Amino acid sequence: MRTSKDVSDDNKIEFQLSHQRVRISAWGNNALRVQCTISHSFDNPESALSEHVPHAHVETVEDADKKTYKITNGDIVGEVRPNGKLVFIKKSTGAVVLEEFARDLTDPKEPMNSALQISSREFKRKLGADSSHVTVRFESLDPNEKIYGMGQYQQPNLDLKGSDLELAQRNSQASIPFAISSLGYGILWNNAGVGRAVFGKNQMSFEAYSSKTIDYWVVVGDSPRDIHRAYTAVTGRPPMMPEYGLGLWQSKLRYQTQEELLGVVHEYKRRKLPLDVIVIDFFHWPKQGEWKFDTTYWPDPDAMIEEIQSMGTKVVVSVWPTVETQAENYPHMAREGMLAQQDRSLPVGMEFPTTHLIEFMDTFNPATRDFVWNICKKNYWDKGIRSFWLDVAEPEYKTYSFDNHRYHTGPNLMVGNAYPKHYSRMFHEGMSHELGDKAGDNIVNLVRCAWTGSVKYGALLWSGDVNSSWQSMKCQFAAGLNAGLAGQTWWTVDIGGFHGANINDTAFHELFVRWYQWGTFLPVMRVHGNREPTQPRHGTTGGSDCPSGAPNEIWTYGEEVYEICKTYLALRESMRSYVRDLMKQAHEKGDPIIRTLFFEFPSDKHAWSVEDQFMFGHKYLVAPIFEPGVKQRTLYLPSGANWHQVSAEGKQGDSFEGGKEVTVDCPLDCMPVFVREG
Repeated sequence: MRTSKDVSDDNKIEFQLSHQRVRISAWGNNALRVQCTISHSFDNPESALSEHVPHAHVETVEDADKKTYKITNGDIVGEVRPNGKLVFIKKSTGAVVLEEFARDLTDPKEPMNSALQISSREFKRKLGADSSHVTVRFESLDPNEKIYGMGQYQQPNLDLKGSDLELAQRNSQASIPFAISSLGYGILWNNAGVGRAVFGKNQMSFEAYSSKTIDYWVVVGDSPRDIHRAYTAVTGRPPMMPEYGLGLWQSKLRYQTQEELLGVVHEYKRRKLPLDVIVIDFFHWPKQGEWKFDTTYWPDPDAMIEEIQSMGTKVVVSVWPTVETQAENYPHMAREGMLAQQDRSLPVGMEFPTTHLIEFMDTFNPATRDFVWNICKKNYWDKGIRSFWLDVAEPEYKTYSFDNHRYHTGPNLMVGNAYPKHYSRMFHEGMSHELGDKAGDNIVNLVRCAWTGSVKYGALLWSGDVNSSWQSMKCQFAAGLNAGLAGQTWWTVDIGGFHGANINDTAFHELFVRWYQWGTFLPVMRVHGNREPTQPRHGTTGGSDCPSGAPNEIWTYGEEVYEICKTYLALRESMRSYVRDLMKQAHEKGDPIIRTLFFEFPSDKHAWSVEDQFMFGHKYLVAPIFEPGVKQRTLYLPSGANWHQVSAEGKQGDSFEGGKEVTVDCPLDCMPVFVREG
C-alpha cells in the first residue's frame, strides 16, 4: 500500500491499494468523506455534499512501522489498516462506531483474517462501459444496533435493521440514502445511481449498479440531533416555510372547472373554516407538456386567482414532467435534446390516461430547466401562482426499466435518483430569480419524490399514491419519520390515502378521521385523494378525458366526521405560532418537524423501541390510532419530563410522570396527545 499526503491540503490523505485509489477527506463537523476509484478521477457529477462547512482541527498521522494511517477531524478518527480497510472511531470515547468489512489474507494480524477473499470495496467492471457495479461493505458491530432514515419506503418498520432496500425512485418511494445508527454515527451513501442497501445482522452494504466511484460520508455525534444537524449542514436545509404552508391545504383528484374550484373556496369561507391553500390538480391543461390553463374549463384564471387570494387562500397548481408528442412544445424540446432518452425501443415514458406517446423532460439539462420554467412563469407565475405541485417527480415510467433511460449528465442507472432534486431545483431557481432580494426564502413546492438535498430547493415531499387502508396509514407513519431523519424535514401525506375509498363508506369515515387527526400534527396538513364514486365528465376536449373523483372536503363525510375534523382544524390553527417556530428550527438547524421519541430523548433506552408514537417538534407527543374500533390506547411517556394530556380543543388535563406507560381513552373524536411540561 502506498500513501501520499497532498502538501497543499492537510485535510485529506490518499493511498493506493492495488488498482484502487482512495481518498479520505475532512468534510464538515466531526465527519469524513471517503472516495474510491479505479479510474483517474474522483469526480462525482451528482454529489449531495453541496454546502461548504468549515472543518474542525484536522490531523493526519502516518505510522510506517505498523503500516497504518489516521486522519482526525474533530471527534472522528479514520484509520487505514494495513490491508486497506477503513475503521471509524469516536475520539472522545475511543469506541469503534463503523468498520469496513473485509475477509482476506492480506493482513495476518486482522482478527477476521479469512480465505473467503471478500474485499471491503469492490468494483465489477461492466462490459463495454467505463463504469462498474460498485459495493462497499461494513461490519455489523452490534446485533442490537438500530438503523433509521434512508428516506421514504412503503413498509411499517421504523427501525431498518434487517432491511433490504432498493435505492431507486418510484411512485411513493423516495430514496434518500442517509442512515442514523443507535451506535452514534450517521452514514450517507453519496451516489445518485440505482442500487441497493442492506442492513443485515452479519454485514451492512451499499451498492450502485453503474458508477465510477465509491463515495460515502461518515459523521459521529453525541446524539441523533448532533448527527442530523451535521448532515443537513453539508447537504442543505429548507428555506423558511411561507405563512400559507402552516395551515390546511385542500385538494382532490381533481377539480374539473373554475366554477367547481371557486365553489369549494366559497364554502370554506361560508363555514368560517380557515383554508390556506387550494390545489388545482393535473389535466387542467389542453395537453401534457403545454403547462397552461385550458380556457374551455378555466375561462379566466387571472380573475379566479385574484378572487381566491382575496379570501385569504393561495392557489397551488400541478405541473407534470410529461410531454405528449402532439403538444405545442414537443417539437422544440425533442429537437434541442430536452427530453429523456431511451437506449432501447421507442421513447415511451408513460401512457396516462390514454395510449398517446408521452415522454419525460430531462431535468438534468439546464436548457430544459430554463425553457420549462419560462413557460410556467408566463402561464402561472405571472397570474399570481406562487407555489407549484411538481407531480410524477420520480419520474414514473410506464415500466421501471432503470437501465433503459438516459439523461443529460449520464445514464439513469448512474445518476437517475437525482432526477427529482433537479426538478425541484428548476422551480426554486426560477422562483428565486423572480423574487430578487428575497431569493431562496419562502419557497415551497409540493413534490412526489426527493433525493438528498432536495429540501434546500423548497421541496415538500408527500408519500405518493398510497392506498386508503389502515395498513397503508401505518406505513406512511414510518415513512414520514424516516424521511425526516434522512434530512427531508418537509413532509406530508394524502390525508385519507389516495385510492380505494368511497365517500359513502362509513368504515372509511373512521379511517379518514384518524388520518385527519394524525395529519393535524404533520409538517403540512393536506387533504387529497381520488375518491369514489367517480364524477361525471365535463366536456369532451383537452384534459377532460382524465376522470375526476368524488368530493373530498370535510363536510362530504357527514355531520359527525365534519364536527371532529372542524375541531382538529381549529387545533391546528391554534398551534400556528408554534409550527412557525418549528419551521424556523428546520430552516436554521435542519431539525425535522416530526421526530422519533429518541430524537428528543436519546438517553431514554425505551424511547428507541417505540415505533407507533412521535414528537411534533419538542413539545407535543402524538399517538395516532392505526386500527379500526380502538377506544383505548396504551402509550409510553419518555423519562426526563412530566406530561399533560391535551384534548382536541387544546385544553390541558392531568399531569403524568415520564418514564412510564399509560392507558388512555380515545373515542373517535379524540386522538391521544400529550404536551411536555415546561
